Amino acid sequence: MKQVIASAWAILLGLMLLQVGNSLQGSLMGVRGAIEGFSTFHLSLIASGYFLGFLFGSRMAPHMIRRVGHIRVFAALGSFISATLILYPVFTDAYAWMALRVVIGFCLSGVYVTTESWLNNAATNETRGQALSAYMLVQMVGFIMGQGLLNFGDPSGYILFIIPSVLVSLSFAPILLAVAPTPAFETTRPMSLRELYTITPLGFVGMLMMGFIFSAQFGMAAIYGTQAGFGVGQISLLVSSFFVGGLVFQYPIGWLSDRMDRRILVFFVALICGIAAIVGFFAGNNFSLLLGVGVVSGGMAQPLYSLLIAYTNDYLEVDDMAAASGGLVFINGLGAIAGPPSVGWLMSVIGPSGFWAFMAIVLLLLTAYAGWRMTQRASVYAEEDDYDAVSYSMVMPTGTSVAVETAQELYAEATEEQGDESAEEA
Repeated sequence: MKQVIASAWAILLGLMLLQVGNSLQGSLMGVRGAIEGFSTFHLSLIASGYFLGFLFGSRMAPHMIRRVGHIRVFAALGSFISATLILYPVFTDAYAWMALRVVIGFCLSGVYVTTESWLNNAATNETRGQALSAYMLVQMVGFIMGQGLLNFGDPSGYILFIIPSVLVSLSFAPILLAVAPTPAFETTRPMSLRELYTITPLGFVGMLMMGFIFSAQFGMAAIYGTQAGFGVGQISLLVSSFFVGGLVFQYPIGWLSDRMDRRILVFFVALICGIAAIVGFFAGNNFSLLLGVGVVSGGMAQPLYSLLIAYTNDYLEVDDMAAASGGLVFINGLGAIAGPPSVGWLMSVIGPSGFWAFMAIVLLLLTAYAGWRMTQRASVYAEEDDYDAVSYSMVMPTGTSVAVETAQELYAEATEEQGDESAEEA
């Protein structure tokens, strides 16, 4: 890990600053939107706009990079992000904010594609797994720090919009001045969604449902906190709890993932997450209990995303793993777009607790589907020796197909190494 940090510290620092700004403005939308009198439905559309832009950006960024290069794309999108962030208090209209969020999502996805390519290119075959882990840890830390900054200004003023704009502007300096060479960018042959579903129904459905869950946790948690009557400090702690849980439980779940039938682990992780959401539904305004629910909910949901990617790889040929990455990110993005309006509608019907009700419904449906799928297909984990390869890689839903593809390449390498060792023993 020290070698990775030494060679890519500038890129990692820039990414952390970028995530701090992104995290701050994400929660600020919910708090300031309520102050402006936006309805829950309008706030959910604003949250959904980010994921809509992110999905389109992740599809178009590779074409933009091939046409004009990494540096120009990176600089142009960065300028748009900084400018857009300070336009929110100027245009205090729900639909204008939704349009601005689409722009933010589009630009950030392009920036992530660029930086993930840079980081991947800076790593060696021996350090690529550590680089991916460092990248995801930096993102989580950035999200948590951003929530802390929510307390350093009045949400009804301008300062909290200026801070993320400054942070995003500063984030590009270390990345653009880094000595890492501009990487070559290649597009992998895509895999159709129908083919992906045929190969692994649970992986396909699970990634769709995780889009629902992540967009609820990232896009609607601050809106839920505002509707529940929590203060700014409490909202920042609640949103942070999801990512703290992700940091705490990521390694234990990853360790188990490489040592047992992943379908069973998907079943129980989704079940625990669903039960936590049920507790949140009945917790009312018991803030201490809700913080614990947030830690468990985020601690199960975020590793579940990585777990489903590893599970999907178990049913893919090595040559198809990279091709599947685009499909996995796309189906997750569709779920992320639909998530906030669904949560917003449920909250408008039953109140703030609809936030937890939505997550409970989705997670229990995933639990039931995982249980049913175990009756439809024999396990690929037939023998204890099948658990020898370390194939779980931490990937956050905020990553693009570049990060997912890197995780799948690591799985393929582990699979090939295991095959070589088995051949030598024979």
